[in-house]
Amino acid sequence: MKRRSLFGLPALAFLQPPAAAVNAVRSWQAARHAQDDWLDENSAKHRVILDTWNPEHFADALQFAGNIVETNKTDYDIAASELAVVIVTRHRTTPFAFNDAMWAKYGNAYSRQMAWTAPNAKEPPTANPYAGRLTALAAGGITLAICNRTTRAYSANAARQAGADADAVRKEMMTNTVIAGHFVPAGVVCVTRAQERGYANISIG
Repeated sequence: MKRRSLFGLPALAFLQPPAAAVNAVRSWQAARHAQDDWLDENSAKHRVILDTWNPEHFADALQFAGNIVETNKTDYDIAASELAVVIVTRHRTTPFAFNDAMWAKYGNAYSRQMAWTAPNAKEPPTANPYAGRLTALAAGGITLAICNRTTRAYSANAARQAGADADAVRKEMMTNTVIAGHFVPAGVVCVTRAQERGYANISIG
C-alpha cells in the first residue's frame, strides 16, 4: 500500500489532468469571422455542405444534393426552405460555378486548366455542362460557395490566353455565376468554417 500511495493519496491521482484543463477543452469554440457569417444567415433545421474539387465526380455532388432535398421532403416532411445545402466549387471544379456566357468565352482555358473535358466530347465545352441541373437545384434553395483563390487563378490564365486584363476578367467571372453563390476566400477553408458552424460535410472525391 505504501508503494501505491504518496502522502496518503493514490499515485493515480497525480496522473489525472487538472479539472480546469478538462473543462477548457470541453468548452472550446471556434472563433467567428465576418467573412463566414453568411453561413449562419438561415434558420435551417439541417445544414449540409458538399465539398467538390474533382470535375470527374462533380455530378455526384449534384445527385447527392438533390437526394438530400427530396428525401427530407418525402421521408421527414421537411421543406427545402428548412434546409441549408451548400455546394463548394474549388480547385478543379471552380469553373462549374460560372454561366454559359463565361464558358462560351473561356471554356477552352477552363478545360485545359481543369485537365478535363465533358464525357464523350472531343472538344472543350462551350457551355456549362451542369447549368441545367444547378438551376433546378437552386429552385430548391441550394447555393454555391465559390473559391476566390482559384477564381483568380482561372481568370488570370483565361486573361493570358485572351490577351485581356486579368482583373477585368476576374470581375467578369464573378458577376456571371450560374446560380446564386458566395465567393469565399478559399474553398477548403470554407469547408472547415462551415463544420465549425454546424454543417455536416460530404466530401466528393
